[in-house]
Amino acid sequence: MDLSSLTRKSEHEWWIPPIGAMRVPGVIYGSEALVRDMDEKVREQVMHVAMLPGIQRASYAMPDAHWGYGFPIGGVAAFDPRAGGVVSAGGVGFDISCGVRSLHTGLTADDVEPLKARLAQELSRSVPAGVGSHGRIHLDELELDAMLQGGARWAVECGYGVEADLERIEEHGCAAGAVPSAVSPRARRRQQDEMGTLGSGNHYLELQRVAEIFDARVAQSFGLSVNDVVVSIHCGSRGLGHQIGTEFLRDMAAAAPRFGLVLPDRELACAPVESEIGQRYLGAMRAGINCALANRQIITHLVRKAFQAVMPRAELTLLYDVSHNTCKLETHAVHGSTRPVFIHRKGATRSLGPGHPDLLAPFHDVGQPVLIGGTMGTESYVLVGTKESERLSFSSSCHGAGRAMSRSQALRTWKGRQVVDELASRGIVVRSPSSRGVAEEAPGAYKDVGAVVDAADAAGLSRKVARLVPLVCVKG
Repeated sequence: MDLSSLTRKSEHEWWIPPIGAMRVPGVIYGSEALVRDMDEKVREQVMHVAMLPGIQRASYAMPDAHWGYGFPIGGVAAFDPRAGGVVSAGGVGFDISCGVRSLHTGLTADDVEPLKARLAQELSRSVPAGVGSHGRIHLDELELDAMLQGGARWAVECGYGVEADLERIEEHGCAAGAVPSAVSPRARRRQQDEMGTLGSGNHYLELQRVAEIFDARVAQSFGLSVNDVVVSIHCGSRGLGHQIGTEFLRDMAAAAPRFGLVLPDRELACAPVESEIGQRYLGAMRAGINCALANRQIITHLVRKAFQAVMPRAELTLLYDVSHNTCKLETHAVHGSTRPVFIHRKGATRSLGPGHPDLLAPFHDVGQPVLIGGTMGTESYVLVGTKESERLSFSSSCHGAGRAMSRSQALRTWKGRQVVDELASRGIVVRSPSSRGVAEEAPGAYKDVGAVVDAADAAGLSRKVARLVPLVCVKG
């Protein structure tokens, strides 16, 4: 990105002053190196989002931002329905509520090392992964409705977990306001046999070792110590979420003229929050969030069973589950008054600071865990939300490293076996049904997650707590 087109407000904050049809400024967070390496398309998309009706304060991009569909991935924007604010399917993304769930194991790396290969095999056998992967659960129409309405709570009630899990999931595992009838028959059919599956792309199931602690007080509150082994699950709403996004982007684009919307980019298809299609999308999107929460809850159950078969003394308790790719009605300070706004976070996570009224009880005194996934073979991080992030980004932070090259470029650069062998030489066991998928997700295809996390920490979006390194990775 051409830095001369930006106004530098601080070491890690860059502004695009309102020009043309922009209603608010654009704000990009990141170090000079990260922002320079961002595609020009990121700046263009941040500006386009700033042109949408009812947007409040600014159009934001997180330090991991890269080009996406409509909104940049790593984009955050808030819309006030009382000011004609809109909801955009492109501002949520196709993989609705893609997120990360991390679990304690009660084990150390020394405990796991001798059984690493067996654990990898059992986990890959227990949790289906890959394009179009199907699980062992088939849902009929009534069960689909219950799942889309109840999320992780439905899964726990069906025996996939324990009540205590719900105390460490956003919204206690269930997004209110879901409307299962707003989800199309095709989206429902795609999900009937996909519950409890990882899918493909950058989704993974990892065993990770806590390699470094940055904040001892918060780490202790989160139950993390050096050499502990945690399990991290990264996945979303599978085919259902993708179908919802596809259908509503099409329908919103067709409906835009009825609302007098002149879009700077067709990919920014949106509708007024209070319109019939806007409300229908919110109902379907919330059902998609519940699908993702239920999916991660079922995978948690399958992971627990796998550990029980190999290391029965393991105790897998939930640290936290956080969603990306959502639009949520939240109360925020805007121009001196507190008001409800619809926060789009696409490839971004909430970052609530200590004392925030929306925090779950275990985190009230320290702030929300912010789980930053690396990619296969690279480190991941646990951060914590800050009070400053409310002012900086509507309590939002980055969600991962962000791609540095396309999947097609990665395929031209690496072979799957080459990546697996290289990671094995570093003691990382990889299991995947797809050599192509491994090549597409090669560590070198992503930005330096450490640099992204350092920028988020320095900007005040979230604070570093712990660094995790992979031991086992199950990929789609």
